[in-house]
Amino acid sequence: MTRILVKSFGVSLDGFAAGPDQSLQNPLGLRGPELMQWFFPTRTWRAMQGMDGGETGIDNGFAEEGMRGFGAWVLGRNMFGPVRGPWPDESWQGWWGDEPPYHVPVFVLTHHPRPPLEMKGGTTFHFVTDGLASALAQARAAAGGQDVRIGGGAATVREGLRAGLIDELHLAVRPVLLGAGEPLFQGLDLPALGYTCERQVAGERATHVFLRRTADTT
Repeated sequence: MTRILVKSFGVSLDGFAAGPDQSLQNPLGLRGPELMQWFFPTRTWRAMQGMDGGETGIDNGFAEEGMRGFGAWVLGRNMFGPVRGPWPDESWQGWWGDEPPYHVPVFVLTHHPRPPLEMKGGTTFHFVTDGLASALAQARAAAGGQDVRIGGGAATVREGLRAGLIDELHLAVRPVLLGAGEPLFQGLDLPALGYTCERQVAGERATHVFLRRTADTT
């Protein structure tokens, strides 16, 4: 059975999943990279960048788990790039260069139509204009029975939680305070939505917290 999962999602102690003022120069917002400092030293991250070495501890194990076994991904538009409003052209092809790390179909939420974008390595970006539920339905169909990962950003994950569409959520909680940015849990009553904290594991640079939706509240 296909599950809808959020994996390796960095969040600060004060609940922010990105810093403010996202831009081409600051794709994670100001101070946003601090949320991913658990990920960058890992062997998994370095291999994705074509580099050798990297740490192989607890954080790396969760990083590896977060990148394998998915038949499709769903991304909010901010995760695809900083372009706002109607697409001025088709020149922007994502943050990742010619070969993104997904290697499966990726469904990008947007209000503005755009033709599918086929990239090297098996990634094709499909641009979905009729909402998260539709994107997840298309992703399920494309996943061939494998799980679907929602890659963010915070607003997309928050919408999925509010609608009870996310089965499991893995948070990499970093010991930093951002003070401002994109709040992950704003306006959510997670127990009322059926979510419980299943376990937590201390890694080298983050505490890994796992939430599961265990109750149907509809």
